[in-house]
Amino acid sequence: MKSSHMPASITIREIPDEVHRRLKERAERHHRSLNSEIIVSLKRSVMSHERDPDQILARADQLRKRIKGSLTMEEIQDAIEEGRP
Repeated sequence: MKSSHMPASITIREIPDEVHRRLKERAERHHRSLNSEIIVSLKRSVMSHERDPDQILARADQLRKRIKGSLTMEEIQDAIEEGRP
């Protein structure tokens, strides 16, 4: 995919009043224009969900190794029985 140096423009229609009001409040609080606040919000939304699956698996592996063997079978059984009426 070829990268463009010119930022794209979009038009958003029919924004719910409550969403518009909150965006304006946030923009004022952050000393930004409404447009800048929307761009920041979109970046956070889009970029926060981009995660490398290999990093996720590596982190899960680290956590699994850290907790492995930290409970005895007796402690596990006690926890199971404690939850029963």
